[in-house]
Amino acid sequence: MTTLQRRTVKTVQNPWMAKVEKLLPEIIPPAIAIAILLVIWQLFSFLPGVTLPGPIKVVQDTWILIGWPFYRKSETDVGLFWQILASLQRVAIGYFFAAVVGIALGILVGTNKMMSKALDPIFQLLRTVPPLAWVPIALAALQKNEPAALFVIFITAIWPILINTAVGVRQIPQDYNNVAKVLQLNKKKYFFKILIPSALPYIFTGLRIAIGLAWLAIIAAEIVMSGVAGIGFFIWDSYQANKISEVILALIYIGIVGLLLDKLMAWIQTKILPE
Repeated sequence: MTTLQRRTVKTVQNPWMAKVEKLLPEIIPPAIAIAILLVIWQLFSFLPGVTLPGPIKVVQDTWILIGWPFYRKSETDVGLFWQILASLQRVAIGYFFAAVVGIALGILVGTNKMMSKALDPIFQLLRTVPPLAWVPIALAALQKNEPAALFVIFITAIWPILINTAVGVRQIPQDYNNVAKVLQLNKKKYFFKILIPSALPYIFTGLRIAIGLAWLAIIAAEIVMSGVAGIGFFIWDSYQANKISEVILALIYIGIVGLLLDKLMAWIQTKILPE
């Protein structure tokens, strides 16, 4: 009886350890891969003629930026937290408009064959233009840095949303359309009961791709915004000052934030879409 009680207590007291044991197979392999990459990077930095700082040198040069991300001295002299937050705000605005316009145009193109034939060549032409190429066009058209940066983010993020939405609308099973005809659903009910639920997996695929592209475009967008806080401007300013360690640190932060944004979109997808 005493042995059974001890086993019961042990089982109740170790749920947290059970979760940790389940996570270890997911954590250990990437941790080992990152450690190997850091070692290779450090050894590479020791080679003669190599000017790229190794991870130890990067940490030494950027210790203040790492340890004090929240400091604020002036509008541009701020910690990396505020730099990233400013960039995220711009990404959020550009991404929001890209999502709204992209989903609307995707539904229009997906449901109207004539519009698809008319607009598809234009979409395929514009979506291949890289973000940096849009910078001078945006500046010439909008004349101001902030709206130009938002436009670059918007025009970069809209295409995967638009194209995936259109594909999702075209992939609605014919049986669903037949049921809608039998039940004589009006356009509003068809839109909310059949079209959107059926196309939603494709829409989320486009949204996840687009959030990554929007975050990538922030570098190109903020290079044009001289004197304004943002991670892209920080990278450009550090490069001009020959502070390569700060550039590397900013790139690492950009990668981490991009990963978190993708995980956030994946989490939202699991909450909205049925299993």
